Amino acid sequence: MIIHIVKENETIWSIARLYGVSPQRIITDNGLNGLPFLVVGQALIILIPDIVHIVSAGETVFSISREYNISEEELLQKNPTLINGILRAGDAIVIKYKGESNRSMYIYGYFYPYINRAELRRKLPYITSCAIFGYGFNYDGSLIEINDVPFINEINNYNAQPIILLTSIDENGTFNSEKSSELFNNIQLQNAVLDNMIDVMQDKGYVGMDIDFEYIGADDSEAFTDFVRNAANKMHEYGFTVNVDLAPKTSDTQKGSLYEGHDYVKLGELADTVFVMTYEWGYTYGPPMAVSPLPNVRRVIEYAVTKIDRNKIIMGVPNYGYDWRLPYERGVSKARSIGNEEALRIAAENGAEIKFDQTVQSPYFEYISANRNNHIVWFEDVRSIQKKYDLITEFGLKGGGYWNLMRPFAQNWSFLSYYFNVIKTE
Repeated sequence: MIIHIVKENETIWSIARLYGVSPQRIITDNGLNGLPFLVVGQALIILIPDIVHIVSAGETVFSISREYNISEEELLQKNPTLINGILRAGDAIVIKYKGESNRSMYIYGYFYPYINRAELRRKLPYITSCAIFGYGFNYDGSLIEINDVPFINEINNYNAQPIILLTSIDENGTFNSEKSSELFNNIQLQNAVLDNMIDVMQDKGYVGMDIDFEYIGADDSEAFTDFVRNAANKMHEYGFTVNVDLAPKTSDTQKGSLYEGHDYVKLGELADTVFVMTYEWGYTYGPPMAVSPLPNVRRVIEYAVTKIDRNKIIMGVPNYGYDWRLPYERGVSKARSIGNEEALRIAAENGAEIKFDQTVQSPYFEYISANRNNHIVWFEDVRSIQKKYDLITEFGLKGGGYWNLMRPFAQNWSFLSYYFNVIKTE
């Protein structure tokens, strides 16, 4: 794998000639279809094919995968145009990249049930398990269900695992701490909710449960732990797994409503896996900065592995960035959440140059909008993603997990197809 940083006057075609690959390969691997032109400073992932198969009439993804003794998912990973496309005679299909790695990696992800189906299919070949966000509950123990059956079928089609998610998000999209507290402290309510969850899981084919409760008060920390214990006991009785989402703590005594309710030691013992939310340092109402600065992420992981079995830890990876209007005013400014590919389009349309902060290991750029406002954008690219997976590998964690799968980020998936053998169900 080569990471090429675009220079002035370079084009997709000149870069393709430089490395001896097709322009279409660069476009596909980097999601460049929606970009008017390349941006100076932009990072491109260059994958050079080693073994290529020319499709004959009558061949299928299944038959080609069997010929080379690889899985259909691996073939789709290397050739993402096949996921929502058609296999045609004469097509050149990549079987192997030069220098590719085959390290195993567990990949987790989240999405909402209004995701574009084609976008979901684009990502499922690279996913081990994914949670559909999410089920709520009523005070009588009944569930607030979602239209998830079509997505469960899609997940199964790509040999990934569907995970049901329980949360206290209300109709405004915020975590309802009062509702959470009632659940944690009312055994009758939680038994009703969990029993109803099990019924849904058995009926729809879920294989595990994701517990996502945030902004838990310190007074409810023990009650939340007891709830997770109850949930784990019930789920394990039926052969289901349990994942708990954790705030990014760096110490036992860390203050703040986001952190105090999550006891890393106890929750790590009870859960089969934990998803550590190592992002949102740069956030909607905060000052401009990287969403997931690597030194901050490292401090969280260094703490987490002293409290939780590292083979249970899934490190969060953000699939988004933020666009801030400048100057930033605390309590007044509000950043706009954007996709990583959208960030590049903004840069191209406004004549910006991409820069890379070596300290936080994230790309950013500044621009002046059409109405003459100054902006700064922090986002992710293949360089920042590689550094995050280097950290996952360094600490021997279970894997990486994406919040979330809603937006396109082609070069991320190209990176995974080169470096890892994504773990799949048998």
